[in-house]
Amino acid sequence: MALSLFTPNDVLTEICQGFKALRLESGLTQEGLARRSGVSLGSLKRFETTGQINFESLLRLALVLGRLDDFHRFSEKLAEPVQRTLADFDDTVTQPRRGRRK
Repeated sequence: MALSLFTPNDVLTEICQGFKALRLESGLTQEGLARRSGVSLGSLKRFETTGQINFESLLRLALVLGRLDDFHRFSEKLAEPVQRTLADFDDTVTQPRRGRRK
């Protein structure tokens, strides 16, 4: 298992801040992005403030903001085998233990 320096909350915060920045760079209001994506305004507001959103809604926002391909590339990465090192296997090998027999 690879060690990560980020927590899920860190990544969630980065994602929702990134989407908000993309929306603003695109000159879209929350209402405009909600209308174009088919995501409710309440869901979009909640996403931008808390990071909570339905995954399908997130993909709809990504489509409107021109970032759906990023999610597709990520899904391809998930299908790749995980690279493991000997250290990863270290805790799975158990050493024989000495003890008295019953």
